[in-house]
Amino acid sequence: MLIHFGQQLGDYLYDVFVAKFDFWLAFGLIAQLAFTARFLVQWISSERAGQSVVPIAFWFFSIAGGLMTLIYGIAKREPVIILGQGLATIIYVRNIMLIVKNRGRGSKVEKT
Repeated sequence: MLIHFGQQLGDYLYDVFVAKFDFWLAFGLIAQLAFTARFLVQWISSERAGQSVVPIAFWFFSIAGGLMTLIYGIAKREPVIILGQGLATIIYVRNIMLIVKNRGRGSKVEKT
């Protein structure tokens, strides 16, 4: 039974990652890597600061990974991905806007 399960799993993984490998699969995998990179950036920044921080690079990786995943979802006609990444990407962009807005205010206060 265990050997049969292993064979089925091997066949499934081959079918998903090798037999069906195309441009969109590669694009989707790169999108996921960009999305994963945001957590690595956040973790490294937090370790350096000695506390939990969310650097601006986190949001840029979020936008890149989110937009790429959204494009993948549109190309593959996946409504769950389209809805999820469409809304999430808007939130990522808004966070960048707030960061830029607050940094601009902070620099004006320092000059006065």
